Amino acid sequence: MPRFDHAALLAWFRANRREMPWRRRPAPYPVWISEIMLQQTQVATVRPYFDRFLRRFPTVRALARAEEDEVLKAWEGLGYYARARHLRQAAREVVANHGGRLPRDAAGLAALPGIGPYTAAAIASICFGERVPVVDGNVARVCARLWLLEDDFRQAAPRASLADALQPALDATESAGDLNQAMMELGALVCRPRRPECGACPLVAACRARRRGCQADYPRRTAAPRVPERQAVAVVVRRGAAWLMVRRPGDGLLGGLWELPGGGRQADEPPAQAARRGVREQTGLEIEAEEAVEATLRHAFSHFTLVLQVIQARRNGGRLKAGGGAPARWVAPADIRRLPVATAHRKILARLGLV
Repeated sequence: MPRFDHAALLAWFRANRREMPWRRRPAPYPVWISEIMLQQTQVATVRPYFDRFLRRFPTVRALARAEEDEVLKAWEGLGYYARARHLRQAAREVVANHGGRLPRDAAGLAALPGIGPYTAAAIASICFGERVPVVDGNVARVCARLWLLEDDFRQAAPRASLADALQPALDATESAGDLNQAMMELGALVCRPRRPECGACPLVAACRARRRGCQADYPRRTAAPRVPERQAVAVVVRRGAAWLMVRRPGDGLLGGLWELPGGGRQADEPPAQAARRGVREQTGLEIEAEEAVEATLRHAFSHFTLVLQVIQARRNGGRLKAGGGAPARWVAPADIRRLPVATAHRKILARLGLV
């Protein structure tokens, strides 16, 4: 592929880059936290979470010592909670096996939980100067337009090929970290998915898509599948001043978070029946559904939409399970506020005045 003017790109970046808290002190630990938070999440959303997280866990050792609930609570609302669990696991590995210091190269970083090729390359280049390309969605979009690339960069093989194509520029620049950040910043600020500001682009003279007027056609994408809906119930059960809560298993979607009992509805299963079945299976208690608190609550995940029927119920017998299955307990409102709670269920609790 043709070379691009990486010196012009670096000059543009140094004049136009956004001020971000993790750029003020590009030390390995804060850069690592920021890169994990920025996975599939906008910068504006990450900023307040980053500051709070670093105040709560200022060092890798502090993060390694933390209980999982503490880390999940600090992450609450940011989504993709496996990132938080992997951060804690990786911190424990760094303390146990690396003397509390992150590995200094992409290969060593990628061996830690939750750090893939993109994140490893970002940390290694920004913090340690390793000349390894970063390929994220912004970089792929810039390059697809610059060189009229036909690949679908959501796939791993095209991303690896693009990294190979970018390697000569990384080898030639004085700052691999700045060049990687410049490519990402150009995609975020100028070469946007819609209405790119080509007149402000330092690479416009070499951009093939600009010359042909087909910027909107790149990068290429296959048709996205229809997002399915999943039906579920959330059951509000009270005993005195306490409310019934269950904790999700440690792995999988929303692993380790707390929520109201209930769970998925089977095909054509009435909500009240699903509520009785779900509470019995999760907690061992029998309930009698009384009324719907509200018709539905919809919550979008990356690959499906949850349609949650909220059911108010009263206990009708049984005893809480001891061990096994989803841990369940009666929780006072003050304790609910300290638990890491799944976002959809936090909305319900908020409407009940509990968080």
